[in-house]
Amino acid sequence: MKIGIITDTHYGCRKGSKHFHDYFEKFYADIFFPTLEKEGINTIVHMGDIFDSRKSIDYQSLEWAKRVVFEPLKKYKVHLITGNHDCYYKNTNEVNSPELLLKDYTNIKTYSSPKTIKIGGLSILLLPWICSENYKESLGAINKSKSKIVMGHLEINGFRATRGHTMEDGIDVSTFSKFDKVFSGHFHTRSNDGQIYYLGNPYEMFWNDVNDPRGFTIFDTETLTHTSIDNPYKLFYNIYYEDTNYKLFNATEYQDKIVKVIVRKKTKPKQFERFIDKLYSVGVQDLKIIENFDINENEDFEISEEENTISILNRYIDESEFDFDKNIIKGIFQDLYKQACEVE
Repeated sequence: MKIGIITDTHYGCRKGSKHFHDYFEKFYADIFFPTLEKEGINTIVHMGDIFDSRKSIDYQSLEWAKRVVFEPLKKYKVHLITGNHDCYYKNTNEVNSPELLLKDYTNIKTYSSPKTIKIGGLSILLLPWICSENYKESLGAINKSKSKIVMGHLEINGFRATRGHTMEDGIDVSTFSKFDKVFSGHFHTRSNDGQIYYLGNPYEMFWNDVNDPRGFTIFDTETLTHTSIDNPYKLFYNIYYEDTNYKLFNATEYQDKIVKVIVRKKTKPKQFERFIDKLYSVGVQDLKIIENFDINENEDFEISEEENTISILNRYIDESEFDFDKNIIKGIFQDLYKQACEVE
């Protein structure tokens, strides 16, 4: 039996941005639901962070989520695991948005505590977000479980949280050594060690996501194999300018996109202005121009234009000489960067 796995959908993200939700909708309308139909799938597991904000959701985002996602999902059986973004408190999963907002959908079962279920005859241990209140309960469920498969919203040491940033604390990988496969949400980029698989979220949400594969997963309960279904739609684009002939430049694909122009060579300012005007004329959603990479005082610290903000910050922290806990500082900067990205 084949089932669909999706995770970290973050409805209501970027303060309920309509532009982001329009972009998300193309994935559901063109990729997600048509693939489920084509593959004859009738069961879905969502591995957490259904909604974006722990505190609230605006009416427009909730209407969008019901119309675009939850109403079409009525014909499917849905198992929905609570993620950290779904929980109002940080130390308990007791008050969470899925249980409050989706209780009228009889096809959806929500899980805020560890639970073993059977799908297609396969026993699967579901692990919601592990916090201080359910830590012992979760470890007990892991130790007692006879399932081969785990699906959860987990923070496991040694995996990439984003490109350029590897989690250096969290649950030790040895905790899950008894299982054949562990599938998890929480980290938005795909990674695995051959046993534990972070499946990644369905679509781009931040600049760190540019050119990083996104989509959802099909899992076979009989063979225990899984297949990634990629989302072909992009929102973030890097454009490299090298005295590019603006007359030959086709800007139409960047309509409604978030664009960063990285200047490698600019000897004719007027030609560059016309290049930029051409982008604005097609209606880009947002445009940033990067001309100077000399943002540091240390001549020994070199920055590649292929790096993203978080990877640059993390590497700078790693190479700095100070006595503070570098992991704490990385965490602070990652939180600040995410908050800055969400400023309208």
